[in-house]
Amino acid sequence: MKSFRHELWFNITQRRQLVNITPTLHELVEKSGIREGLLLCNAMHITASVFINDDESGLHKDLEEWLEGLAPEKPHSRYRHNNGEDNADAHLKRTIMGREVMVAVTGGSLDLGPWEQVFYGEFDGKRRKRVLVKIIGE
Repeated sequence: MKSFRHELWFNITQRRQLVNITPTLHELVEKSGIREGLLLCNAMHITASVFINDDESGLHKDLEEWLEGLAPEKPHSRYRHNNGEDNADAHLKRTIMGREVMVAVTGGSLDLGPWEQVFYGEFDGKRRKRVLVKIIGE
């Protein structure tokens, strides 16, 4: 069995943003040379997420509003975690959106559904963060 590891680095200039990383993951599968296996992609920071959904702007706005309704950023004083920090809402948003995705690699390509795309979700930007990509198989 072969193994391939790569880190993606992000420095999002705003507090929250969704980034479609599917094309990059396709490139990494090709680079790995793995034809049959699994790709694990996970955010290595507790205020960021990796998840699968549709790449549609209306849905992205709906997600933003839904997450903000569940865990509003402000007032910062509403959260006990915000003692010297202001990112408790980002921790909660990450919990809801998840840490990682696992995608099958079939025939040397990501085996995604018709509308499925992989996203990096940033909920507390303005600093450098990384995502781990690990591909195993043959």
